[in-house]
Amino acid sequence: MKKPLLLTLIMLVMLAAGCQVKEKNSDQASAVTPEATAAATTEATETDTPTPEPTKEVQKTEILIAAAASLQNALEEIKPLYEGANPGVTLTFTFGASGSLQEQIEQGAPVDVFMSAALKQMSKLEGEGLILDGSKKELLENKVVLIVPNDSKLAITSFEDITKAKMIGLGDPASVPVGQYAEEVFTSLGNLEEVKKKATYGKDVTEVLTWVATGNVDAGVVYATDAKSSKDVKVVAEAPEGSVSKAIYPAAVVKASKIPDAAKAFVDYLATDEAMKIFENYGFIANK
Repeated sequence: MKKPLLLTLIMLVMLAAGCQVKEKNSDQASAVTPEATAAATTEATETDTPTPEPTKEVQKTEILIAAAASLQNALEEIKPLYEGANPGVTLTFTFGASGSLQEQIEQGAPVDVFMSAALKQMSKLEGEGLILDGSKKELLENKVVLIVPNDSKLAITSFEDITKAKMIGLGDPASVPVGQYAEEVFTSLGNLEEVKKKATYGKDVTEVLTWVATGNVDAGVVYATDAKSSKDVKVVAEAPEGSVSKAIYPAAVVKASKIPDAAKAFVDYLATDEAMKIFENYGFIANK
């Protein structure tokens, strides 16, 4: 009887020992150390998180525009609209008499776009090969008008009456298109020589407008758009039909421009409905 009992006792001890070893191995297999957790997290992060693409830098482009003085107000309103729609693009303007700007381009001024108040100056640059082929647009039309100060007491109601003025403000016909148009009108009316005796010549149309607005001259010839921009002058007459050429405003890319594509894109924009609406608000007429 003792042998079977002893044998049974030995088997129970061995069975208990085997269960302890199995539990220990199971615990070791399921244990996760902090180091293992960190390593697994890093590996998962590196695998799952996409690598961000490098930020593309906006290319900066400055477009230099030489424009007739009578375009200043409209172009300054267009500037923030165009720059806002074209990140990285800056419009830089220089305003003056079309003839003076033409001469600067002929002398190599770093201009990308030329906007003239007459076809004459643009045509001359085209003839000299200084305008990029196919880039010219005859955008706008303006009207030539006679203005006097708001408080004028002179009986001036037509271009024929202008000789009643003691002093007359005109653009210099050598460089200012509106001065050339004025001479056309007075030549047609036959009173050019009498007008010249009383004329004071300004460097651009803006100067003539200022003279009339301040009363430094009794009357002046400007564009309808300039007259509209001042509350201190009034229009008394528009140039008689057939007495003057149409005042057409062309725009084109200067051939020497180093950014012809950007310059042409701006010229194209000037012909859009958005830009044309601004021009028309200042009194210009779309040339169709």
